[in-house]
Amino acid sequence: MPILFLLFAVLPILEIALLVNIGGAIGGWNTIAIVIFTAFLGAFLVKREGISTLQTAQAKMQRNELPGNELVQGLMLVVAGVLLVTPGFITDVFGFLLVLPGSRHAIAAQVSKHMKMRVVTSQTGFHQQQSPFQQHSNPFNEGRGDVIDGEYTDTTKNDPNKRIE
Repeated sequence: MPILFLLFAVLPILEIALLVNIGGAIGGWNTIAIVIFTAFLGAFLVKREGISTLQTAQAKMQRNELPGNELVQGLMLVVAGVLLVTPGFITDVFGFLLVLPGSRHAIAAQVSKHMKMRVVTSQTGFHQQQSPFQQHSNPFNEGRGDVIDGEYTDTTKNDPNKRIE
């Protein structure tokens, strides 16, 4: 919750203050020109890097490999695009960090590592909550393939003339 507060309340105030200070130092029109230039440059870089990442992901899928890292980088490029188009210098710095290949690869590696840790942790927690019957393998089904789960109804209770053999 505090991160969202910082993101939506404090960051715009900091951006406006920085824009006003830079505008006072170099002039308002120069500041607007820099903001527009960074937006166009950011859009160009996001498009170029996005196409490259997409091609790498498609090549991995053709080799029957999962493009997990490319998916993380693609998401980071989407965030970078939003940050770079948003007027302001702080968002531009974070946007360029996410769009430039060197820093993006390093951040993507950390994000992937964090996500893998979360998946392992959640799976471990899931296995601890299973019943004792689900934790152990079925000795009657070892090596026989798939297990089919089903329900049945005992009809012999309803028909007294039916013989059970």
